[in-house]
Amino acid sequence: MKALVYHGPGEKVWEDVPDPRIEHPTDVVVQVDTTTICGTDLHILKGDVPSVQPGRILGHEAVGTITEVGSAVSTLAVGDRVIVSCIKSCGKCMFCKKGVYAHCLGDEGASGIGWVFGHLIDGTQAEYVRVPYAENSVYRVPDGVTDEQAVMLSDILPTGFEIGVQYGRVKPGDVVAIVGVGPVGLAATMTAGLYGPSRIIALDPDANRRNTAIAFGASDAVDPREADWKEQVLALTDGWGVDVAIEAVGVPATFRMCTDIVRPGGTVANIGVHGRPVELPIQDLWIHNISISMGLVNTNTTEMLLKLVAQGRLASEKFATHRFSLDNMIEAYDVFGRAAETKALKVVITR
Repeated sequence: MKALVYHGPGEKVWEDVPDPRIEHPTDVVVQVDTTTICGTDLHILKGDVPSVQPGRILGHEAVGTITEVGSAVSTLAVGDRVIVSCIKSCGKCMFCKKGVYAHCLGDEGASGIGWVFGHLIDGTQAEYVRVPYAENSVYRVPDGVTDEQAVMLSDILPTGFEIGVQYGRVKPGDVVAIVGVGPVGLAATMTAGLYGPSRIIALDPDANRRNTAIAFGASDAVDPREADWKEQVLALTDGWGVDVAIEAVGVPATFRMCTDIVRPGGTVANIGVHGRPVELPIQDLWIHNISISMGLVNTNTTEMLLKLVAQGRLASEKFATHRFSLDNMIEAYDVFGRAAETKALKVVITR
C-alpha cells in the first residue's frame, strides 16, 4: 500500500510500504476512506516530537471501512464504517475505566500514552491502518453522517470540547474568550455554544479566522495586535474580565493573554501544545481564585458529539476547506502548512 512516511525532520515521502495485518486478537484493519492533517503532524515534521522515529507512517485521524477483524473482536464486522479515534483505549485499565483514555495503560505503543497513531505506531495517512483495542478505539458512523463530518470527530472536536469547554467549566450566561481560532480554537467556539454562554469572544490576528469564528458561533472578535485589545475584551464584560479564557495556540504570549483577561474566580483552560516554558505570575493570580486546567484529549465525548452531528446540532463539515486525493498527500501538506496564505482549516483527503 501507499502511505506518508516520516524520514526525519523536514522529510516525508508518499511511498510503498507493507500492508498492515492483524497482530493481536483485539485488532482490526481499516481501509482509510478519508483522513486529514493536524497541526501536530507539522510539529513532528519540524522535529518537535523526538519520540516519533524515522520510518513512522504519520496521521491520527480517519474514517474508513473495516476489512479484517481479530479473533477476539465480536462487536465489529468487516464492512463497518468507522471513525478511528486519535486516542487508543484498552477499556480495562484504571484510567480507561475512569474515561481518561489519554493515559491508557495498554502496552500498545507505550503504557500510559493514549496517543499512539502516527506517534508510536503507524498512523492513518495511508491506504490502510491497523487499529489496536478496536472495540474501544473506533466508533461506527451512523447513516446520514458523511466522511467529512465524521473525520472531524477523530480529534479536533473532542479536543476543543473536552479540554477547552468542559475543563473550562463553561456555564450558561458565561462570557468566554478563545485566544487563537485555528481549527481547535474553532472547535471550542462551536461546542461552547452547547452550554449557552452569553458571549463568545474570538481573539486572533488573522482577519479571516476572526470572521470564520463569527460564522462558527462567536459573538465578537478582537484583533490582539491592537494596542487596546485588552480594553476591548473587558468592555464586552462587566469590566472584571471573562469567566473562561481558552488558550488554543501554545505560546507564552497567548497564555499570558488569558491570565490577563480572566476575572476573579474564573478559569483558564489551556488547549495549546506548548513547546517552551510559560511564566506563571502566581504571586498575582493566587489572590484572584483563578483555576487553570490543561490536558490531552480523552475522546470520551466522541459518541455524544457524534449524536449531535447526526442530529444537525453541530455542523462539523464547516471545518473542511480544501479537498485532495490520497495520491496528492504532499500537495495537501503544502496547502495546510501555508494556512495563513491558503485560508485552510482542515484539508480532507480521500481515497
